[in-house]
Amino acid sequence: MANIFTRAANGAMDWVNARAPGMMPAYRKHMTEYYAPKNFNLWYYFGSLALLVLVNQILTGIFLTMHFKPSAAEAFSSVEYIMRDVEWGWLIRYMHSTGASMFFIVVYLHMFRGLMYGSYQKPRELVWILGMLIYLVLMAEAFMGYVLPWGQMSFWGAKVIISLFGAIPVIGNGLTEWIMGDYLPGDATLNRFFALHVIALPLVLLLLVVLHLGALHEVGSNNPDGVEIKKGPKGNRWDANKPADGIPFHPYYTVKDLFGTGFFLILCAFVIFFAPAFGGWFLEHDNFTEANRLVTPEHIKPVWYYTPYYAMLRVVPHKLSGVIVMFAAIAVLFLVPWLDRSKVKSHRYRGWMTKVMLGMLAICFLWLGKIGAGPGTDPVETIIGRVLTFLYFVFFITMPIWTKLDRTKPVPERVTMHD
Repeated sequence: MANIFTRAANGAMDWVNARAPGMMPAYRKHMTEYYAPKNFNLWYYFGSLALLVLVNQILTGIFLTMHFKPSAAEAFSSVEYIMRDVEWGWLIRYMHSTGASMFFIVVYLHMFRGLMYGSYQKPRELVWILGMLIYLVLMAEAFMGYVLPWGQMSFWGAKVIISLFGAIPVIGNGLTEWIMGDYLPGDATLNRFFALHVIALPLVLLLLVVLHLGALHEVGSNNPDGVEIKKGPKGNRWDANKPADGIPFHPYYTVKDLFGTGFFLILCAFVIFFAPAFGGWFLEHDNFTEANRLVTPEHIKPVWYYTPYYAMLRVVPHKLSGVIVMFAAIAVLFLVPWLDRSKVKSHRYRGWMTKVMLGMLAICFLWLGKIGAGPGTDPVETIIGRVLTFLYFVFFITMPIWTKLDRTKPVPERVTMHD
């Protein structure tokens, strides 16, 4: 029986190769003949998990668009219809809403891993830049998707965020009205956000993901040691032209990623079936109430993955200055490959300065997220938020200094297998 299936599979492959001879070389280049470092650890799961969640968002989004109506009069009721009357509609909706939060969780961990192991350093600057563009488009995509259910927080969140463009001198008010298509969020806003969320931005996102992976496979993956796998003794028992410290991505890392995928899906299933709102962090309680432009929620705040930047906006007293600070906090991430002056990539072989600064950045980001999710009425929290915002920028502004001064350890010639 196994021989029959093998012959059938080989026959199908031969049939495809005869008609599309370029497909198999591309498959080999990016899968079976793409050599990845053999010392990947837990931190290297998050790239493949991000791709998994992207597929989930696209598939569940397609099913949701079959029943969603992008109009102010029908958007909220169409979501209720999906939840209550469409067979398994509640599951598709929760898979999509949970997937949005999971997407940002794995992306943030993926970015932090890049900072830890210096994955942005030469020759991977373009990989980092493309990754940051993915992050930027993902934020826009998530914001527009957040507005579509047309709950209370969707409406008022859209009004507050779009109104930020009004702080721009001269063109601000006109730009705000142009984005909304009206003086307040309404039908025009929903229709254009729906078009962007469902068609335009996913296409851009997919293109950037392909470019990101293509750029990565051209220069090769980084690893926890920050050592290029082609350094040191070349060759192995099988082929003297292949790196000794690399293994084919398929089947070795595809099988390993399947294990991580299984564990990740169990966590996602727990959230979807037992806590889809996740205490108001994944789905705000106000968003289960239809949008009403005459009733303002007690506390207007964005969903959790925007709250660090929202906190920066809120703790700066001047509106235009707050907007500049918020966008600068994202823009500065694009400059990381040129701010880091260290000759050592991985934090394993850097000194205490790198570890302290990375820890400070993580604490600042998480604490700002907590402040941004709060009511913003506590003056002590406002002062703490200003200090944390200052320290966030200190990390990047002083990076050329502390990366240059930090003591480094000898880097091994070949990758090591210790964790």
